[in-house]
Amino acid sequence: MAMSENAKKLRGSSWAENARTIAYALLIALFIRAFFFQPFYIPSSSMESTLLIGDYLFVAKYSYGYSKHSLPFSPPLFSGRIAGDDPERGDIVVFKQPTDNHTDFIKRVIGLPGDTVQMKAGVLYLNDKAVPRVRVDDFIYRDPAGNLRRIPQYRETLPNGVSYITLDMMRDSVWDNTGVYVVPQGHYFMMGDNRDNSSDSRVPDVVGYVPFENLVGKAEIIFFSANGSASFWEVWKWPWAIRWDRIGKWVE
Repeated sequence: MAMSENAKKLRGSSWAENARTIAYALLIALFIRAFFFQPFYIPSSSMESTLLIGDYLFVAKYSYGYSKHSLPFSPPLFSGRIAGDDPERGDIVVFKQPTDNHTDFIKRVIGLPGDTVQMKAGVLYLNDKAVPRVRVDDFIYRDPAGNLRRIPQYRETLPNGVSYITLDMMRDSVWDNTGVYVVPQGHYFMMGDNRDNSSDSRVPDVVGYVPFENLVGKAEIIFFSANGSASFWEVWKWPWAIRWDRIGKWVE
């Protein structure tokens, strides 16, 4: 009888210890996610060719300080930002969609508070000056039907020297010519690098101007990437589905 009771006590102690270990691990993971790094998956092509569908990256939460959106589910514990540093033009940022304050978006910071932003014939204008862009090699990809496609690419350079690649999928698209946007104080103007396939600050009823409070963090490094050709259970296909050359790549 004594042995049986001892065994029960040991089992109970073991379960309690395991539960404490799991609870501690969850708390540590939550702390890291809230204050340091959050993993993020790229679900769309709006940032091609900089970021591809299937990229997994880490977002630095401390880059712009902390707001309620730094925490899971954005609890209304406080307003504004704590220890916030301003983003710079060219930063790639994860933010909460202003129209619902819930959905995560990822775009590039183009306009700062007080800036004017406009697209004319596919060229970006900041404060009435054309942002220089130079044609580079085409972006080549395989469409769902298996056909190779080529899309014109341009290297764009912002006034602060940040340089990156943009795509021009369509001539004379609806977003190639816009009105003048004036970025309000405390807000930022975001755009996708895939200019003709991005719902961003040019679309007021989807994104519009992004409040500083809605910034979640700065995209830093790709820690995994897969092209979608293998399902989770198709282990034998993984070596060819993983984009090995993208792992460890800094996001710029």
